[in-house]
Amino acid sequence: MALQNIGAGNCDDAFYRYKMPKTITNIEGQGNGIKTNIVNMVDIAKALARPASYTMKYFGYELGAQSKFDEKTRTSLVNRAHDTTKLAALLEIFIKKYVQCHGCGNPEIEILITKTQMVQFKCAACGFVSDVDIRDKLTSFILKNPPEANKGRDKKAMRRAKKERLKEGEAIDEEQKKLKKEAAKQKKSSKDGASKGASTKDLMGITHPPEIRQKIILQKVVDTLFKALFDGVENGFAKEVSKKKNYLVAALAYAEGSQMVLLRSIESFCVKAGTDVVKEVALAVKNLYEPDVLEEEAIVEWYEKGSAGTNKGSPALIIMLLSSCGLDGLFAKSFSEPTRATSRGT
Repeated sequence: MALQNIGAGNCDDAFYRYKMPKTITNIEGQGNGIKTNIVNMVDIAKALARPASYTMKYFGYELGAQSKFDEKTRTSLVNRAHDTTKLAALLEIFIKKYVQCHGCGNPEIEILITKTQMVQFKCAACGFVSDVDIRDKLTSFILKNPPEANKGRDKKAMRRAKKERLKEGEAIDEEQKKLKKEAAKQKKSSKDGASKGASTKDLMGITHPPEIRQKIILQKVVDTLFKALFDGVENGFAKEVSKKKNYLVAALAYAEGSQMVLLRSIESFCVKAGTDVVKEVALAVKNLYEPDVLEEEAIVEWYEKGSAGTNKGSPALIIMLLSSCGLDGLFAKSFSEPTRATSRGT
């Protein structure tokens, strides 16, 4: 069974102990009766320590389709055909909101139902307590279907399941340590190995202060989500961005400076994409600007950093984006000046 780290922000951490199976789906039926079966939802739910019914209900709300988890047959079905990448992207958002601690980021939160019928998360790792938005549709479902621990069931079973997850993670860690030692023997010199270790730490943000580390992790989460949603899309890129903007909004809902993160993800994605995508970048940004997903201030800041050479973006491309969004009047002087940066080679 293929495993991956829990949380897109931890995807590059070879020694992360919290693992989950990769999503596997199967399209069943034909015509109006077509459904998507998440084949390994029970295993995923066990790894996340969340009832499978929670995840399936969340899929149903986000996709606008009827979903069901059958306790007897252990099957998980969503009406209509949905590709695996879309469901995996939704699962990442679910994990960020309902599995990972909003304080330390570890998937160790316990769902609590207060006497006033409010849903709270308490982290077993750091003790951080956070409230859940009562307006969220899934919150109402959780109140009507509380976790087993809140029903007075066997808490020892919950602790045993947690220990099992940790043991599985530790076993995988040991295996990966062995592989790393074997790879280290094949390195040309110890200096090269030390250099690689330092660059990996820097990439993960380990060498940075906590606030900068959080920004690095958020950027990686959004980059991963953007790739999951739009990888392989060429013609109609702008239209797809408009259709799936709600996923981006949900992922960035509680993040400070989220609009700059989104602009950098668009920029990074388009650098690696084909020419057909680059041609539609301006329209894609416009489709995010008009419904106020992106605001003028963020685009202005992005433009100024590009012009000053403090980000990876080409000023020529950024000016094209701003012009398409109807902001060219703000930069009339800049438009009349010759651009100092060259195009990305597209």
